[in-house]
Amino acid sequence: MKPELASTADTRQHLRAIIFGTETRWGRYFDISLIVCILLSVSLIFIDTIDSVHQEYGGLIRIGEWFFTVLFTLEYSLRLYCSENRFSYAKSFYGLVDFISILPSYLGLFIPGANAALAIRVLRLFRIFRVLKLLRYLAEGNLLLKAMMQSSRKVFLFFFSVSLIIMVLSVVMYVIEGPHNGFTSIPKSMYWTVVTITTVGYGDITPQTPLGQGIAALTMLIGYSIIAIPTGILTAEISHEMVKMRDLRKCSNCGKTGHDNEAKFCTQCGSELETL
Repeated sequence: MKPELASTADTRQHLRAIIFGTETRWGRYFDISLIVCILLSVSLIFIDTIDSVHQEYGGLIRIGEWFFTVLFTLEYSLRLYCSENRFSYAKSFYGLVDFISILPSYLGLFIPGANAALAIRVLRLFRIFRVLKLLRYLAEGNLLLKAMMQSSRKVFLFFFSVSLIIMVLSVVMYVIEGPHNGFTSIPKSMYWTVVTITTVGYGDITPQTPLGQGIAALTMLIGYSIIAIPTGILTAEISHEMVKMRDLRKCSNCGKTGHDNEAKFCTQCGSELETL
């Protein structure tokens, strides 16, 4: 291998260790700096939506946004440069997030009104998942996903039953209150019923007749009675999945099962357990 080619390969490998890894000191510094830049750039997006701040400091915020855009563009270019497979990185989820988050600023230079898409820059927050290596908690995420899948039919049946109750109460309120009290249609009555049964209570539509107010009170009580049911269903499924996961954690030495997910050693013989 020629010296210049070897030097290029070494440079790419060194950059890869810093940008994609956290094992080195400079890699940790890079990740911390990237998190700070992401949070600052997103903070600029948020405060720029305050009209008084935009009027007074809009120019400075614009300069700051372009600073971070150029910085993230350089970072994206370096990631492409030092990736083992550039195409795989470019089409990956985080590669697309990296690209899309810097795209609106450049589109605003050529397409009038493209600045309205600058809110896409909030996608930069997803990059924190990669920096913090939150995918190490994938097992917990899979547990929650399995619990949601297992409880989907029960939750669907619950929401179907609630929908029937909402439709019946909506028709009753439409007949009792009528258009002159704000219940101008059955869909409008359904909106009121949903707002009431979920205990939100905006107050933009209120029953005026004694009978309507009595049904409204009944609707509120129904809401309090059923609002916790989906949570109970999901909690039961999560508990069931956690028990199944504990049963899977079997000690290879003594065969004991039922270890907690966080356990590192067998509670019976003290042998080290396999990581999930």
